[in-house]
Amino acid sequence: MADESGLVCAYRFDGQGGAEALDWQTLPSAADAANTWVHLYLDDDRARNWLLEESGIPLVAAEALLYEETRPRCTPIGDGLLLNLRGVNLNPGADPEDMVSIRLYLDKDRIVSARRRKLITIADIRERLHTGRGPKNSSEFLLDVTSHLLDRMGPVIADLDDAIDAIEDRVLADTQSSIRGELWRLRRQAIALRRYISPQRDAMARLVTERISWIDSQTSQRLREVADRITRYVEDLDSGRERASIVQDELTTRLSEKMNRNMYVLSVIAGIFLPLSLLTGLLGINVGGIPGDKWPWAFTVVTIGLFVVGFVEYFLFRRLKWI
Repeated sequence: MADESGLVCAYRFDGQGGAEALDWQTLPSAADAANTWVHLYLDDDRARNWLLEESGIPLVAAEALLYEETRPRCTPIGDGLLLNLRGVNLNPGADPEDMVSIRLYLDKDRIVSARRRKLITIADIRERLHTGRGPKNSSEFLLDVTSHLLDRMGPVIADLDDAIDAIEDRVLADTQSSIRGELWRLRRQAIALRRYISPQRDAMARLVTERISWIDSQTSQRLREVADRITRYVEDLDSGRERASIVQDELTTRLSEKMNRNMYVLSVIAGIFLPLSLLTGLLGINVGGIPGDKWPWAFTVVTIGLFVVGFVEYFLFRRLKWI
């Protein structure tokens, strides 16, 4: 059952919530695959060959499981079901929005799943099987996978909403440009999550409307609840993305107002000092004929005159309501 052999894990359900672990040597033939689950690592040649030649599932399903790129989908194949789903990436050092795909083929007798990157949901189900609380058949396995994916997805979306709430509060009291980087990151995360969760909502909606003989009414009802949850998550992401956009607009407006106010102050200061600079420039040129160049009080008189001009300009600007 080692990953490097292409077989991540394999089990035969005992119908009581537990399972018998299998390996390459003890994998049953396609004709004797009742109540089995085989989970493959697709970057291994042996796993790919087994999937195409020995698994016994329809060839179109086997080829679909091997696609390089996938998007969430739900496709009935006979009495079986081809299902591609995605979960948030909770692997160490990874971004949650870099979602991990899980590819599934299920029918009444068997389950074949495949992945390229580790998905914690699978580890959850394996742990439940080891403790005797796992799925008993294909329909319960389907319910466990979909619900566990959402259980891991919920806190990520909740954290995203909380982060947007925090930035909304900060924008009311702070307009530092550093907030813009945080806001951009949150919007990017919301968009990336929605990109995969939205088609997954459509896949779940189709799943609950398909008539599959081995999915009983109770499981079908619980799958509807899962579909409702993922619809709510998509709505939360839409809301978060719109709120982030509104916050960004508000932040841009506040930064623009602050910049305009600063530019206005600088313009007023420049307007006051422009005539003063003109006068001092004229008196400072090194040519003959400058008035008062021999008079000891000339500098004092000129300085007082500049202050008078400055005050006159100030009161003129106030009268014109420029300041």
